[in-house]
Amino acid sequence: MGGFAHFFIWKAMSALEPLIERVTVGLGYELLDLEMSPRGRLIRVFIDAAHPITLDDCERVSNQLQRLFEVEGIDYDRLEVSSPGLDRVLKKPDHFVRFCGERAQVRTKEPIAGRRHFVGAIAAVDEGGVTLTLDEGVAVVIPWPLLEKARLVPSFAAKR
Repeated sequence: MGGFAHFFIWKAMSALEPLIERVTVGLGYELLDLEMSPRGRLIRVFIDAAHPITLDDCERVSNQLQRLFEVEGIDYDRLEVSSPGLDRVLKKPDHFVRFCGERAQVRTKEPIAGRRHFVGAIAAVDEGGVTLTLDEGVAVVIPWPLLEKARLVPSFAAKR
């Protein structure tokens, strides 16, 4: 896909995100993430709340967004609203604070100590960035401006 198509998707998402966020926040949810297919035909919305997200929550948000899209003249084929899942995206400092101690997978925009991919426990969060204790036991500070993408790493081990 060429640069123009990427710009078009980014521009469409940047215009759509505040509208969707207004609806989700108004209903008592957090807009955690927004994804769009290359031609904008699929809009995928991830919501979160203080309580576990249910099917009723997703249906409630979906119904409101469908109304919003109709009023705003937003053309799409499919809308999906869901919970973030076990490998949830971490975007805001508050997300890292909430999951401090949990394992995360982080990709940076530029290399830090010769690498861009890190997996480790979230050890600290401050205005400068997030500190991960890597699986090798080494701590690395990832400044917010260098953070490209982060997700929780689900743990499937049985807890005793």
